[in-house]
This record gives sequence, structure tokens and C-alpha cells, in this order.
Amino acid sequence: MSVVSIETGKHYVWGGNCDGWHLAASSNLSVIQERVPCGSSEFRHLHNRAEQFFYILSGIASLEVSGITHVLTANQGFHIPAGVPHTLSNEHEQAVEFLVVSTPPSHGDRENA
Repeated sequence: MSVVSIETGKHYVWGGNCDGWHLAASSNLSVIQERVPCGSSEFRHLHNRAEQFFYILSGIASLEVSGITHVLTANQGFHIPAGVPHTLSNEHEQAVEFLVVSTPPSHGDRENA
């Protein structure tokens, strides 16, 4: 066990310009901090096994879940059960930073929707 941050977590880039940092990774849990710049988004998708919780640290995120768009600001979160199509986008002027907690981990459990 040790203290983790984006300085110590494993970094990766997705979507060409979005950042992610693995803060916790086990066979039962994944905690990732991500940053999505203005005008960027992920592809709409779902996870067959993993449920996820998105928690906004800063900025404003548009989270489309099953056809309904939810606008989330700092200190707000949203739970997405397994099997539910969703996508997160940033339609605002500043980058959005958030945590995504998945159980079990969502990598390898994603299909485009």
C-alpha cells in the first residue's frame, strides 16, 4: 500500500488528446483519474460486467446515459450499471477532470454501442 497521485499513477493517452492515470488496479477494482479537454469525447459504449461511477473533480462533463444527457459539475457523480450505454464529453471551455471507478475493472469489457 502506498500514496498514489497522477504523478505516480500509470499514465496513458486515449482519443488522441485525453489523459488517464491508473490510481488503483486490482482484479476487483479500478480507479482512474482522467482529463478530457474542451471539445473531446469518448465513443458511446457499454460494459457487460463492469459497473462504473463517474465523479467530477473540476470542469463540466456531459454524460449521456441511455439517451439522456446529464450535466455534471465539480463534486457531483453518476453511477452507471453494467450493460447501460453511455458516453462522456466535454462541450465546455475548460478541461474536465474526473474519477471513474469500475468494479470489476472495465478494461477488456467494453463494446461500442
